[in-house]
Amino acid sequence: MKLVRYGDMGAEKAGLMDGDTLRDLTAHVADITGDMLDDATLDKLRAIDPSTLPAVSGSPRIGTCVGNIGKFLCIGLNYSDHAAETGAAIPEHPILFFKANSAIVGPNDDVVMPRGSTHTDWEVELGVVIGKTAKYVSKENALDYVAGYCVINDVSERHFQTQLTGQWTKGKSCDTFGPTGPWLVTRDEVGDPQNLAMSLDVNGTRMQTGNTSTMIFTVAEIVEHLSGLMTLHPGDVITTGTPPGVAMGMKPEPIYLKVGDVMDLTIQGLGNQRQEVGQDA
Repeated sequence: MKLVRYGDMGAEKAGLMDGDTLRDLTAHVADITGDMLDDATLDKLRAIDPSTLPAVSGSPRIGTCVGNIGKFLCIGLNYSDHAAETGAAIPEHPILFFKANSAIVGPNDDVVMPRGSTHTDWEVELGVVIGKTAKYVSKENALDYVAGYCVINDVSERHFQTQLTGQWTKGKSCDTFGPTGPWLVTRDEVGDPQNLAMSLDVNGTRMQTGNTSTMIFTVAEIVEHLSGLMTLHPGDVITTGTPPGVAMGMKPEPIYLKVGDVMDLTIQGLGNQRQEVGQDA
């Protein structure tokens, strides 16, 4: 299934993609949130004939594919080819940082650079949405705790990230720096999360081309590692790192985002995102 949230920000409704048709799911669930991502509820939704659901008219805004996200956990330097382009050593354990939930926006909402930003960068990433409580799970059964997957743009202000004293979170948590969606694709439809092509264009020029097969730590290994550090709850989101092609890795000099730029992201089977770049006054 491809689960969708649509409508104005803060007033999104539950939807389901039936091919290219958006259908209203609110007769069955009011919203797509962690409390309905368990296997039993998802199985009930799978049993619905999509053609019996009302089609949504017009072109409504698409919101984040999960509402009321609990934790937004991020894994850094998790692609061997991305680590190479940045000159970083391969990490021995998953590098963890967080995004503030106030960074989360819909997949096609504007990305707004904060005041003083000169080094805002793009990162197409595979998002993992937790479906049931996970604590001390093993990698052998870790994917059973995943409800599904989505596209995430881990937008990053590199000066804030690396030059302001403190953690990476400073450059990752600016408002609008977490476009998520367009839909949550349930794990049964995705199959192997370690073989998904992914790409990102800026103004129509291909910047990132990659595949989840070059992850250093697999989705299962990440869930195992994180669940050994903290309890993962339904509706928590993990973004799993980016392939090469970010601005920070450009030679001889990086070219960062500017006002009016447009980013287009896609991951195989998970849909597309498109954001225009603005800047706070």
